[in-house]
Amino acid sequence: MAVTLSERAAKHVSNFIGKRGKGVGIRLGVRTSGCSGMAYKLEFADEALEEDLVFESHGVKVLVDPKSLPYLDGTELDFVREGLNEGFQFNNPNVKDACGCGESFNV
Repeated sequence: MAVTLSERAAKHVSNFIGKRGKGVGIRLGVRTSGCSGMAYKLEFADEALEEDLVFESHGVKVLVDPKSLPYLDGTELDFVREGLNEGFQFNNPNVKDACGCGESFNV
């Protein structure tokens, strides 16, 4: 079981943590939401919790709670730029369907 970051995503996270001046990595999880059932949670983590599962990609730690891992296993988090827009893209092999707006998914 693993969750990874692309090299671009790791660089973006690392730069942002440097600007913040604190942080151990990012916390990735899922929550019940949206028209398809689940939505991603993504935030900077200032410390690891005891129950966190920790993965490392390109020198950046990804912290995942145990309940979210079955929905995220095999996911690669990428950082993409398209024209003037930029943001994180979740490449999750477990997704069976997603809503039209892209906010939620189901497995």
